[in-house]
Amino acid sequence: MAALPEEPAEVAAVKPDPEAGTPPRLDEAPSAALGPSGAGEGGGGRAVGAEGAPAATPRPCTPSSRGPGSPWASPGARCGRRDANGCPEPWIGCVSHCVFACSVCLPHEFLLFDDPFAAGGVVVEDQPDVSAVLSAYNQQGDPTLYEEYYSGLKHFIECSLDCHRAELSQLFYPLFVHMYLELVYNQHESEAKSFFERFHGDQECYYQDDLRVLSSLTKKEHMKGNETMLDFRTSKFVLRISRDSYQLLKRHLQEKQNNQIWNIVQEHLYIDIFDGMPRSKQQIDAMVGSLAGEAKREANKAKVFFGLLKEPEFDVPLDDEDEEGENEEGKPKKKKPKKESAGSKSKKQDPNAPPQNRIPLPELKDSDKLDKIMNVKEAARRVRLGPDCLPSICFYTFLNAYQGLTAVDITDDSSMIVGGFADSTVRVWSVTPKKLRSVKTAADLSLIDKESDDVLERIMDEKTASELKILYGHSGPVYGTSFSPDRNYLLSCSEDGTVRLWSLQTFTCLVGYKGHNYPVWDTQFSPYGYYFVSGGHDRVARLWATDHYQPLRIFAGHLADVTCTRFHPNSNYIATGSADRTVRLWDVLNGNCVRIFTGHKGPIHSLAFSPNGRFLATGATDGRVLLWDIGHGLMVGELKGHTDTIYALRFSRDGEILASGSMDNTVRLWDAVKAFEDLETDDFTTATGHINLPENSQDLLLGTYMTKSTPVVHLHFTRRNLLLAAGAYSSQ
Repeated sequence: MAALPEEPAEVAAVKPDPEAGTPPRLDEAPSAALGPSGAGEGGGGRAVGAEGAPAATPRPCTPSSRGPGSPWASPGARCGRRDANGCPEPWIGCVSHCVFACSVCLPHEFLLFDDPFAAGGVVVEDQPDVSAVLSAYNQQGDPTLYEEYYSGLKHFIECSLDCHRAELSQLFYPLFVHMYLELVYNQHESEAKSFFERFHGDQECYYQDDLRVLSSLTKKEHMKGNETMLDFRTSKFVLRISRDSYQLLKRHLQEKQNNQIWNIVQEHLYIDIFDGMPRSKQQIDAMVGSLAGEAKREANKAKVFFGLLKEPEFDVPLDDEDEEGENEEGKPKKKKPKKESAGSKSKKQDPNAPPQNRIPLPELKDSDKLDKIMNVKEAARRVRLGPDCLPSICFYTFLNAYQGLTAVDITDDSSMIVGGFADSTVRVWSVTPKKLRSVKTAADLSLIDKESDDVLERIMDEKTASELKILYGHSGPVYGTSFSPDRNYLLSCSEDGTVRLWSLQTFTCLVGYKGHNYPVWDTQFSPYGYYFVSGGHDRVARLWATDHYQPLRIFAGHLADVTCTRFHPNSNYIATGSADRTVRLWDVLNGNCVRIFTGHKGPIHSLAFSPNGRFLATGATDGRVLLWDIGHGLMVGELKGHTDTIYALRFSRDGEILASGSMDNTVRLWDAVKAFEDLETDDFTTATGHINLPENSQDLLLGTYMTKSTPVVHLHFTRRNLLLAAGAYSSQ
């Protein structure tokens, strides 16, 4: 089976020309993109077997691969608690009051959509040979001089002007790592140990987890199978430096004839040179912290259609009872004019929206239209939120969840809630008086009058009615769950490497999707149904269709686990968060990575798009919520206040409030309108990537709500803007 390359296409970067204004453009190929199984076991790319293909070197599932904040192996890792030996503890603690609904095949004609997907195939390179990767460290420099070289550069940078010092200080970490690895590879073990002990304390605090892994590499043999080292070696560390600072550095290294450091700069770093004023320490700190440095500016230049698709138009009938009934005083209400069609708010095409047929989307069924009409009616009664009108919060606490709650989702209409558990079960509850029922058997269905008006009610078997349904099938902890928009299907993903599709009419498993070879951390349905995305320990995200057993797209580029996934509201893009501390935005049409966001200092565990599709909020183990302008590719806000990993983010239905839920047992509400108003996105800011983040977290914080002892793992705004939250009670 052919393997996709471990590193993204942009890793094969050309060396920056020191004299050029900006680095030369990379010959950047789109990430591996595969056509549907029927159309393209090839499609210009490498063939992928029926089980899919691993996108990275197989890695042992050992405690060493669980960096702090990594979601690896046990649900305890997701809640961040560890025992005395540093291993994740399972969650202690099912739902005190909790909550669920069915077949997924589109017509075959729909499947063969003149395949814009199949056209996206690319030829991929072979997996890099480990020995070839390491041979670049076979330098013949004098090992005794490494400390002198590094301390000399350190002294030069610390004595330079303030405006250059902050920028040039970015060199310390990548140079330290590469010089240490060179010493280890060339078997100068004592010099390597001395070098590490002398300089590791000078590195920024957010690299401490990486340095802990690095400190375990003390012999040449250790380097052969170490994924962190291979990541660092194969992906050029990106530094964004002004031309003045770069010329200063170059002049110093040439005067001192410091070839050892200059060779590393040329071989292993990608210096993104820009014209203009050097950045401040605050500006740099806001953007750095990922495994491979910052994103290149050109990585965020592609056009992104972030607008919403035009809604189909249909008439919304008036409710006789609500609209024409009598009010409390017994006086008849005035008859209201008929509401305009449901699509009236979207009659004008959003100039930033993708073409309506850019990707094939399923047609609306009659049941979908009825649901949209209900949605519009609910929206008419929606509470308008703001700083003076905060939402009520209803918290679903999973009590005695000894099975270990690892995932939660709530249907769009807030009628069902699902929990994924470490004992490999998926449990679905109804949160309304309406109980969950299965369809009758085939023999009973044949006796039903199919022409009757209440046929949909007659096909349900009352004998099966219950508040809870338990779904068995996975063979490992369930880390992600997602309801389909029509509430007929449920997705779950697990440590067993599979994604399962369940029918909520029969409460049985319809399909098991096999493509990931390692645990799958997250999965999510498209807002339009039919498509779904999954991301896992193999470092890739996969796009699937419910009626395909192979993925339609494989999004390869992250340097560590893909920990969370989210569809853009227009379904044309997918955001992925990773343990490499970056967020990437992928184009569903061609598989390209169109945005790379850096700035988090820990693995990312939550993503949320604003309802208008323009902004993205991200949360991580560093306890910060970062806000991004998708169109310009810039960070536009930073929300500080949480003291632990943020596992849940959700915008209110109209986008006025952003809610965040954390392992610190709190739900916090933020003023999203104020956070995004008057954004500084002038040409200079966009061209240089300079940002000036206001320190206004306290001004934007509208409220903090403590649970007794329950980490928050999911948030959901109902159609009327009531906030639902969920988590498992923890006795510790």
